[in-house]
Amino acid sequence: MASPGEAAVGDTHVGEKKKPTSRYWEEPQEDGKNENKVVKDGEQTEQSLEKKTRQTQKAKKRKQEEDQGDGNKFISGKSDPFPGPAPIPEDRLQKFKRRDKTKKPRRQHYKLKDTIARSEEASEMAQKQAARFDLLLPEDAGFLEGDEDEDTCTISQEDIADVVDITSAAKYFDLKLSQFGPYRVDYSKTGRQLLLGGRRGHVACIDWQSKQLMCEINVMESVNDVKWLHSEAMYAVAQKKWLHIYDSNGIELHCIRKFNDVLRMQFLPYHFLLATASATSFLQYLDVSVGKEVAAICTKTGRLDVMCQNPHNAVIHLGHSNGTVTLWSPNQKEALVKMLCHQGGVRSVTVDKTGTYMVTSGMDKKLKVYDIRAFKPLKSYFLPAGASCLSLSQRGLLSAATGDIVQVYRDVWNTPVSKPYMAHRVQRTIWGMNFCPFEDVLGVGHGEGFTSMLIPGAGEPNFDGLDANPYRSAKQRQEWEVKALLEKIQPELISLDPTELGQVDRATFEQRHQDRVKALGFDPLAKEKFIPKYKKKGRSSTGSVERRKRQVAHEDQRDVIRKTAADKMKIEKERKKREKKEAVLSSQRSALDRFKK
Repeated sequence: MASPGEAAVGDTHVGEKKKPTSRYWEEPQEDGKNENKVVKDGEQTEQSLEKKTRQTQKAKKRKQEEDQGDGNKFISGKSDPFPGPAPIPEDRLQKFKRRDKTKKPRRQHYKLKDTIARSEEASEMAQKQAARFDLLLPEDAGFLEGDEDEDTCTISQEDIADVVDITSAAKYFDLKLSQFGPYRVDYSKTGRQLLLGGRRGHVACIDWQSKQLMCEINVMESVNDVKWLHSEAMYAVAQKKWLHIYDSNGIELHCIRKFNDVLRMQFLPYHFLLATASATSFLQYLDVSVGKEVAAICTKTGRLDVMCQNPHNAVIHLGHSNGTVTLWSPNQKEALVKMLCHQGGVRSVTVDKTGTYMVTSGMDKKLKVYDIRAFKPLKSYFLPAGASCLSLSQRGLLSAATGDIVQVYRDVWNTPVSKPYMAHRVQRTIWGMNFCPFEDVLGVGHGEGFTSMLIPGAGEPNFDGLDANPYRSAKQRQEWEVKALLEKIQPELISLDPTELGQVDRATFEQRHQDRVKALGFDPLAKEKFIPKYKKKGRSSTGSVERRKRQVAHEDQRDVIRKTAADKMKIEKERKKREKKEAVLSSQRSALDRFKK
């Protein structure tokens, strides 16, 4: 028998595992090295586990921060210090506000709710985008500022032309046309083209910036007014007898004999309507897209030689010899509004582009500013010689012609004005005057021809390229014309308040509803009495039917209670507001308090 030691050795030898066969690409390793490798592998495994655990914790923490930060951005592994979209100032948002939020119905009308919500989201997004892009507008409006104790009205046009750049200096020029004057003036909507109409028959179209003559004709009879139509390819001339339409090459396109003895004209660009005022007291509207007369209104106020339009709502303002100003729409045969503005005849009327202020001048030598929203006078100025022509720029500068002197006033409706902003004298009496869109230029037509003046701060520096683009090509003009015709507003929509179009005419609706009830013999919109549906398997027993009826009645009653509570809260809020206002007024001391006992 083998000794125990030998048996142990033998057992160990027998039970020992066989080493795996080594391959030719594997290097043979010694036992000691294998032991070291096992230890190192264990340490590396522990390190890799710790590393993975740390990475997992970091990932979880990052995810939590992202969830809490509501979309925080990360730059180089650090959290964004300014998360979310950049804030927009409230005043800039109010500048581009379109409308107030619509009140949504409480129950039913799910499609209407969805439509209202989508419309409000789109309107809000457009408002925010417009407010953000307002920063990208490249140009700013500037004004003329003098040195200490220097009035800007004493600065002459020659001094301004000497110090400005060559391009701006070229915009100050004189056209000596003494043979066929005085002249009426009109600029195209883009501000590139100039139309001149001489009293003795001379008509000319000019690209006034490049000084290129487009056409020049003599109609061989007196001209009362000239006006560009929807584009620079057509214009209207009010001649002695009838109204004539010409193209930019001077070719006569139409002679409209229904419009006779026309004295003044206004073109409504979004309605494609040419409004004319005649010596026979007729106000007529011509749709230039189809060439038809839309309306002919006899105003019964005598000769109509004072006329302007409100760009905000397309209402025509007419001035009369009895000192009144009337507002007209093609939908009514009577005046929308009659305002007594002057003690003598009205000489000129103009309205700013927002439709808020109206400026009038009369034979009583007064210049008055009115708030059209309330039809109340705001300011009244006395001019020693009166004002024969008035014109408002896009930035709110007012030009007034008194004889042969042009005076430009700044901010006439907010603060009392004691002296003009700028002044210039021409050679003879002024007959027509107009500001150029998107340019700091005032065009003046007088007996000796035409004068283009430089008026810093008059024009809007940034234009809407989709509406009136001064740099558009012929192809872009054609595309714009097609889109404008497709988007043409019908003349029936002209009213004093354009926001009424989005409201429901409840009086008319109720009248129609009553007529319908009389015709049918019952009210089709009345709420039907609830009749429980018959159910099987004993679910239509008398008790269950009555229970369903009570449940529906409770829901209706809940709606009535909710509406009543909302009305009560509204009344209470108004009452508290009124009491607060009265308390503030009562707390103010008056000069008459000393007479109280």
